[in-house]
Amino acid sequence: MDKYLEMIRIRFLMMLAYRTNYYTGILIYAINIGAYYFLWTAIYGGKEQIQGLSVVQMTTYVAISWMARAFYFNNLDREMAMEIMEGKVAVELIRPYNYLGMKTMQGLGEGIFRLFFFSAPGLVIVYFVFPIRFTWDLSVWGLFAISILLSFLINTQLNLLTGITTFFLYNNTGLIRAKRVVIDLFSGLLLPISFFPGWAQGIMKFLPFQGISYIPSMIFTKGFSHQQTIEALGQQLLWVIILMIPIQFLWHVAKKQLVIQGG
Repeated sequence: MDKYLEMIRIRFLMMLAYRTNYYTGILIYAINIGAYYFLWTAIYGGKEQIQGLSVVQMTTYVAISWMARAFYFNNLDREMAMEIMEGKVAVELIRPYNYLGMKTMQGLGEGIFRLFFFSAPGLVIVYFVFPIRFTWDLSVWGLFAISILLSFLINTQLNLLTGITTFFLYNNTGLIRAKRVVIDLFSGLLLPISFFPGWAQGIMKFLPFQGISYIPSMIFTKGFSHQQTIEALGQQLLWVIILMIPIQFLWHVAKKQLVIQGG
């Protein structure tokens, strides 16, 4: 376990070394939140609620969604693709650790850095600029913390799946880009799931994407009842377990037909 904790520490320090990306990232996310705030203010047009969310709840939802994204977002799929195409994965596979576990820990180290040095100060900034309502209920914060951890695992597992496909496709740049667009759209980051047509909501209930952004944001804004929150957390945990199956299967098959393109 010590070597995996070391992976978290190393990635954390790597993120700390590139502070320019950190500062510009806070600015970009703040601009995104501001743009969505003015957009949703225009959409509400004086209405008290739309789909059960007030304009203040929607503003809070947008802010929390984007700041939570800073924690769960990573480029593990792109990193894996480069390592496979350049042949570096051959060296990684003979090292005394699980390659996929190592990648997950690297993503967690990056997420922890972003959480404390990106999300937290970013939320403080937007709190004083936009009408955001934070709850001080510790139980809500606790459930939210569990939810964003599960959202990190789901998003990371999808990235690992996408990265593994490089073994078969050799160049999956298009798939990586498409995956990112699909996640941003169907996770509820750009539009809450409750705003989709009924038939679309029915389909998305059977997909893992809403467990990435929509569920944590709805928990924090109290858009869910307590019972709905517990069910949503159970749904997230279920997807974490389900996604392990294709990951392990594809990883087992991929290692048998490894073809090094570079190196």
